Amino acid sequence: MTLRKRTTGAVAGAAAGLLLALGAAAPAQAAGYRYWSFWESGAGKWTYATQGPATARPADGAAVGFRFALSEDSADAAKPSSAPDFDAVCGGVEKTPGTKRVAVVVDFGTPKDAPAGETPPKTAPTTGCARIDGKGTAADALAAVAEPLRYDGSAMLCGIAGYPEKGCGEAVASAAPPGSAEETAAGSADGTAAASAGKDDGGDGPSLGLLVGGGAVLALGGAAVWKSRRRA
Repeated sequence: MTLRKRTTGAVAGAAAGLLLALGAAAPAQAAGYRYWSFWESGAGKWTYATQGPATARPADGAAVGFRFALSEDSADAAKPSSAPDFDAVCGGVEKTPGTKRVAVVVDFGTPKDAPAGETPPKTAPTTGCARIDGKGTAADALAAVAEPLRYDGSAMLCGIAGYPEKGCGEAVASAAPPGSAEETAAGSADGTAAASAGKDDGGDGPSLGLLVGGGAVLALGGAAVWKSRRRA
């Protein structure tokens, strides 16, 4: 068997094994995940970030946004309801040597997206102008205007300004017709599987769900290639 065939088989095996593990961990009828999504500004619009706030380094004059919501994946993630308007947030803040100014928008979402027993602390987005070190990250900017922050063991952003008080990226069961067997079984309880991100996390969300799974598949695949080459 050639090295190329052995390598391909190792990658496929690792990817298939991880996909089976993810499938076994996913709750039945999952509707999505309840998490803080991370957004960056571009051409006056919000763009879903491709990296977590701990690694993103916005430039002076940029805006970053965070929205708490229930989303299936990044394609349907709810954006902050306030536009990324740097001038409106940081217009009166002067730039000083070695620092940069970043407009931060935090949208706590709607009551329907809140975890059981909690409500959003504010109904309208809150904004703040963070003046941070010139090499600072989006996480630094967020910490400057919206503490306390809460992270999980894998550095996924779980809470902003104390909201929510607990939980982190839980999978939420989909709604079933009233009185159906599915509704009786699922109830309104949340799943326990967390959508963990790398340095988000993510990151980041998650950044979450399928993106996290895809990243893990690529990581395992890369490891399989490396091991195959060492054996060869």
